[in-house]
Amino acid sequence: MTQPGRVELFDADRLRLVEAPPPRLSLEDRRAMDDAWDAAVRANPALFDGPVAACTGLAREGPQGLALTWVRATYRLYVLRRVPGASVRLPSLFVAVAQPADDGRLLLGRMSSWTTSPGRWQLPGGSVEPSPDREPLDVAALRRHAARELAEETGIGTPSDDLTLWQVTRDANGSVGVLFQAPPRPASWLHERYAALTCSERALGRDPELDRIALVRSPADLAALTGPQVPYLEPVLRRHGQFWFTGQAAAGSQRAGQARR
Repeated sequence: MTQPGRVELFDADRLRLVEAPPPRLSLEDRRAMDDAWDAAVRANPALFDGPVAACTGLAREGPQGLALTWVRATYRLYVLRRVPGASVRLPSLFVAVAQPADDGRLLLGRMSSWTTSPGRWQLPGGSVEPSPDREPLDVAALRRHAARELAEETGIGTPSDDLTLWQVTRDANGSVGVLFQAPPRPASWLHERYAALTCSERALGRDPELDRIALVRSPADLAALTGPQVPYLEPVLRRHGQFWFTGQAAAGSQRAGQARR
């Protein structure tokens, strides 16, 4: 585990998800939640109170495993985090995809003005929504959700089985992200897929969820991005660079060895 700044990064070969009972709200909390949600919807009519999985715990389970505890909730419950004195403050659970170009740069996206976090830079991804059929939430379900978010936000279609569990992040308020790695793609192809998605969305009268993408190589590149950024970007970029260049060096050594033989 590393803890750069306010964000923890966990290496995890195994992730076990455990469902817990949803929190019970007092009458005061419920009224405060409803009032805060109504105010949020007036400010942003695009908000919807759909089902969501919230994270209530993350703990080590063996040397390379993690156990993640989650509960069924709705987006409305998240507004209690902004209500002073509320007894329930649910951290969010999200998935994200580290999509590298073939030169090692990672793809980032900026959230559109109509989203809950306008102008914010992040990896493609989103909040985890549990199955309406109450199917168990596991890594395979998270992987499918991550692949769907990648396609919906960037136009990049990747089979879920091609996504590899990579890192788990936890920020200062307890929100947890499960990060998957996608296979490298040519930089020009990544831009083409995003441009095609943007064109098709606007032809339907919709604005894309990401209004801009960028390929960045290192934390130093983040200074050139205008707008807020999710806290995990800098440590994740640093970790990606370590993995990427170590892997490239190993691949180069292997090719050199094969040439000598």
